[in-house]
Amino acid sequence: MDGVLIMQGKSPSSGWQLFGAIKGLASSYWITLLHLFRKPITEQYPEFKRTLPARTRGKIILTRSPDGKERCVACYLCSGVCPVSCISMAAAESEDGRRYASWFRINFARCIFCGLCEEACPTLALQLTPEFEFCGTDILHFVYEKEDLLVAHGGKNSDYDFYKHCGIGANSEKGRRDNEKEPVNIRSNMP
Repeated sequence: MDGVLIMQGKSPSSGWQLFGAIKGLASSYWITLLHLFRKPITEQYPEFKRTLPARTRGKIILTRSPDGKERCVACYLCSGVCPVSCISMAAAESEDGRRYASWFRINFARCIFCGLCEEACPTLALQLTPEFEFCGTDILHFVYEKEDLLVAHGGKNSDYDFYKHCGIGANSEKGRRDNEKEPVNIRSNMP
């Protein structure tokens, strides 16, 4: 008998399937009806601002070393890792051999705030802040230059000094910096 019902397009459990479908539809309408009479929760945004997590990614800043000099060495890692190519810069070198960015530009109209530039920065110069409230009607106002991005503090890592750990200049002798071991003679590793 069951074979005859299946061949005719009917199964013994089709009544239960229909009941389940009606129950699912009625329960969704019931939940909607319950929420219809609840008081809405409205946050008055400019007056009440929600506290954001510490790792919120927002506006990008350029930080300084503890000695007050710029941390950015214009290594181009941030612009290379940026998926939308919104970061550009040019490198220069001071008299004492310290590299810096002669100009640095970020187009926030293209930036997706992914945080890859912050992860790639070896000097911790580029950091993302929780500030997300900047908008405008002119798209050119979203292009920030180095002067707009540079801050007077060290950001999240205020005591880190890249040049104290790595030194200045690529042609200085190896093993002569603070807390650095003498270079290993590679011939001593041979059998």
